[in-house]
Amino acid sequence: MMFKKILIAEDHEIINLSVQRTVQDLEIADTDHVFYCDDALEKIKKALRENTPYDLIITDLYYDDDHRPQNLKNGKEMIAAVKQLQPEIKVIFFSAEHKSGVIDSLFTELNIDGFVRKGRNDAKELKKAIDTVFNNEKYLSLDLKQDIKKLNSFEFSTYDITLVSLLSQGVFQKNIPTFLQNNNIKPNSLSSIEKRLTHLKEELKINNNEQLVAFCKDLGLI
Repeated sequence: MMFKKILIAEDHEIINLSVQRTVQDLEIADTDHVFYCDDALEKIKKALRENTPYDLIITDLYYDDDHRPQNLKNGKEMIAAVKQLQPEIKVIFFSAEHKSGVIDSLFTELNIDGFVRKGRNDAKELKKAIDTVFNNEKYLSLDLKQDIKKLNSFEFSTYDITLVSLLSQGVFQKNIPTFLQNNNIKPNSLSSIEKRLTHLKEELKINNNEQLVAFCKDLGLI
């Protein structure tokens, strides 16, 4: 047994064709493809109206802008809209995204079923992901699991992210209390801020604020 009806959403033609071939290797006959997020949503709507819904959607995360304006700018927006119409649809992201924070947010915020990173052996990974998701299990390759485990081993609070975001915007540490006070964010004393940033750097084994900012950017937290 396998999925009966799949929708592929990918804006690069060669990759779209490659995903189609990968799906065909699994002998899934009813496969549609689109190049735009808006078109994917319309396909989902049409299938639901005709009572022939898709079982699975495979989508990229990022879509290039071109001459055709789109209401849905990326895969995350599109899947959020799709889930409003068909919450039970299975979702696999097929993307070059490498930031652990971004990938983790797709699972936590959208409750997706799988993520495959584009790269070496990605066709093999995608087949494995489709089979895993069909069996009602989540799929994430081992290297990505390790990255996300590392991310989740330290819980960043909203307060932490606010502090690091301000640093990334060029706000001097000594001036952060003013911003926090103006926005009614506590604790907002300079000593509290210094203690928290020192704790973050010690826990993450990072030497300075610049490295802390870079680390959080790499994770996609800011």
